Amino acid sequence: MVELPTRPYYITPYFGSLIMNVFTTLQQLVPQQKLSKVAGRLAASRHPYVKRTFIRSFAKAYNISLDEYERQSLNAYESFNDFFTRELKEDARTIDATANGIVSPADGIISQLGQIEDHKLLQAKGRHYDVGQLLADSEDGSYFADGSFATIYLAPSNYHRVHMPFTGTLTKTRYVPGTLFSVNNTTAANVPDLFARNERLVCMFDTKYGKAAVVMVGAMIVAGIETVATGKIARTDDIFESDHDMQFAAGEELGRFYLGSTAIVVLPKAAKADWLDSMQANSVVQMGQLLGMANAQ
Repeated sequence: MVELPTRPYYITPYFGSLIMNVFTTLQQLVPQQKLSKVAGRLAASRHPYVKRTFIRSFAKAYNISLDEYERQSLNAYESFNDFFTRELKEDARTIDATANGIVSPADGIISQLGQIEDHKLLQAKGRHYDVGQLLADSEDGSYFADGSFATIYLAPSNYHRVHMPFTGTLTKTRYVPGTLFSVNNTTAANVPDLFARNERLVCMFDTKYGKAAVVMVGAMIVAGIETVATGKIARTDDIFESDHDMQFAAGEELGRFYLGSTAIVVLPKAAKADWLDSMQANSVVQMGQLLGMANAQ
């Protein structure tokens, strides 16, 4: 991996407001990185008592059923991380085969989707952020101006592996250090530039309609981000990039999250993406479900 200096992109300073939700305010006060580090150690523990306590408490709190998963006993998992990134049964999801289709990269809820207006993506009602900030690269940001995006929020109870929304060749991954705010709707509505502020891994692809990206955004207590190309990402204080040449079909596994997360699909203007009318903010989606079509030839 080649380490790069931090690129000069601007993030709006964030100091909060009098009307901001208390939960959001508290997130600024906790030591996010230290909390994540401690949580990561506990989540990776294979000690019988630790793993059993965490797995059973989490499964009960979020009413998790294992009916769709390959391993259907809580005792079959080696650690909480192993449980959290549990694999689905082979036939649990159908990958939509519509020509030029763009499918959901994950199970979750659509936070927002639509067009990138000039360089801006919609984060929440009344809040936008810059695509160049998200990708931590001004040249990539300019390339995706007037393109399209879809933001999928993965709730704690969801399947937490991320799959390809299109067919493409992975050419680059870019790790971007950052904060670890929660990525739920409350925080998205209150924290400016949330997804361009949090730790994330930018995955760049060559596709038949040009460059495209899938951004895996970390969140509060996230113990790590992993892809099949990079393995588990080691946290650093600097942006770093790795070059790749790996082909993926739509629906193939790209990576996984260890605790809370968001996946953002970014498409160029040339893709002429047309999202389905049924796909709106707060729509529940499953991995492989059709989100829309890329009409570029």
